[in-house]
Amino acid sequence: MDRARPRLSRRRLLLKGAALAAVPYTLLPDPRAAARSGTVDYPPAEWQPASSSNYTVADRPADYAIDRVVIHVTQETYTNTLAIFANPQKKVSAHYVVRSTDGHVAQCVHEAAIAWHAGNWSYNTRSIGIEHEGWVDQPGYFTNALYEQSARLTAAICARYGIPRDREHIIGHYQVPGTDHTDPGPVWDWVRYIRLVNFS
Repeated sequence: MDRARPRLSRRRLLLKGAALAAVPYTLLPDPRAAARSGTVDYPPAEWQPASSSNYTVADRPADYAIDRVVIHVTQETYTNTLAIFANPQKKVSAHYVVRSTDGHVAQCVHEAAIAWHAGNWSYNTRSIGIEHEGWVDQPGYFTNALYEQSARLTAAICARYGIPRDREHIIGHYQVPGTDHTDPGPVWDWVRYIRLVNFS
């Protein structure tokens, strides 16, 4: 009788193990993501999550060193950009989106994860992507509030990862190898922006 119990328990354990092995890896919860869900890396930001289909879970900077900030312009409204990032069919995201009118910052992807923003895997793995509401040929969207709040965000990122606050490490999307994008465009004031980042 006593010998039958261990066999039964062992059999149950084996059956449970087999059931777990049948679950696809992608369906198992990621403990790192669960621990950070709903939290932000930059305290002034509001959490507006991108679909998990639109970025790669990672443990940066342990997995990949972060040495760049990539500046983007949405070519969309703030609201539409958040909706695009939340749509699992779009396959695009950025870590942050900055609203034009007041500089409000939304975080969509945790900095530890790899957002799909640069169109170049190597640059995605090594950078933080910041989208700015507006259009490259409409300077009216680049308000004082947008520049100032974005510069504070970039300064905080640079401080966190030891990124130099210069144009070699804070780049436009157009500078990513292989891209066909032109953002942030010719009316983006780089001199002003880098100055603000350095004084934030």
